[in-house]
Amino acid sequence: MSNRSSLNGVMLRGRIRKLGIEKSFNVLAENTEDRENGVRFAVLNKTDADIVSDYLETVADDIAINLVEEDVENPVLSKLKVNIVGRYTL
Repeated sequence: MSNRSSLNGVMLRGRIRKLGIEKSFNVLAENTEDRENGVRFAVLNKTDADIVSDYLETVADDIAINLVEEDVENPVLSKLKVNIVGRYTL
């Protein structure tokens, strides 16, 4: 999230994806639908999270990076409530 810098419409998701490709780790990035001007990302470990966080801090000086969930299988990042498995039946 950022109060001053635009995070949507600036190809940030693609840039995060390219970072993962160049550094050889998997990353998922989505624009948030439940919060304005936000991007969420998911990685498999803290080391990769630190790489993305360090990169994002170079993109915008007022960016706020917060851990919102851990160990979520098959995450949906745009709306976190989708990850509540008990909401669904098969």
